[in-house]
Amino acid sequence: MGLMKGIKAMLLECMGLKPGETVLIIVDPSSLEIGMAMWEMADNHQGEAILIKMTERQDHAGEPPAAVAAAMRAADIILAPTTKSLSHTRARREACAAGARMASMPGITPGIITRSMAVDYSFMRSLSNELARRLSQAKKARLTSPLGTELEMSLEGRQGVADTGDLSRPGAFGNLPAGEAFIAPLEGSCRGVFYCDVSVGGFGRVDKALRCVVKDGFLTSLEGDKVASQLRDKLHEIGPLAGNIAELGMGTNPHTPLSGNPLEDEKVFGTVHIGIGNNKIIGGEVEVPFHVDLVIKKPTLYLDDLPVLREGKFV
Repeated sequence: MGLMKGIKAMLLECMGLKPGETVLIIVDPSSLEIGMAMWEMADNHQGEAILIKMTERQDHAGEPPAAVAAAMRAADIILAPTTKSLSHTRARREACAAGARMASMPGITPGIITRSMAVDYSFMRSLSNELARRLSQAKKARLTSPLGTELEMSLEGRQGVADTGDLSRPGAFGNLPAGEAFIAPLEGSCRGVFYCDVSVGGFGRVDKALRCVVKDGFLTSLEGDKVASQLRDKLHEIGPLAGNIAELGMGTNPHTPLSGNPLEDEKVFGTVHIGIGNNKIIGGEVEVPFHVDLVIKKPTLYLDDLPVLREGKFV
């Protein structure tokens, strides 16, 4: 699938674009070229296409300017191929509450669109919905991996979410490319250690696995390569809530390879990612202008002592 065919699938298959709908594309300097390709495809399919270029945000979950937020509330469809994620922002929540449907795509590249939009959506949606159902039913989760991950958390009272790529309903929101099932663990319940051996959102591929120690629901120790040092600095800059264990997620997209780009890596079939920081939009209680995912390969995951994944393969 080429770039323009991937963008066409994005607009028609995922967003459900109808002629005359307002399509707002939000970019920053690094994503202007790909945003222009999205604008062209929306315009070709009779959308009222609008492109806004803003300054790159400092962090994931950083709020856009007020004028951009106002435009988001007035749009039917929002595509955000920005460098930093707008997923965990008030502007995104308010836009979706007003009926906009939005795809957040932080760090997306032409290669990711070409590779990962070509998926059997029926299969992926079925699997993601089933895993979200199991997450909702489970009271606890336990995660291990060959490097020594041993992490436990409570899921009581929390609802699993399926990221299926179907963003055609008013107020819908998700990532593209799609393909995951995730949940917000109960705050304060997560404990143990996990090893991130793939990539970290906003920081890229890890050369040496990050050893992450978790106590009482917070990341308390971080060791590894330069990514570990950069992430430690960012956590110190933002404050304690940035280390909240915010998300447990599983990748369900069988067409997505490990690439070092977390937007793609967290969707890879059979991976697990642990999100830290903001979990407000996925059913948690922590609101902080920061959220990144740490991706783990070959995980084994138990929900209420029943295996769902065994070394990266769904049971």
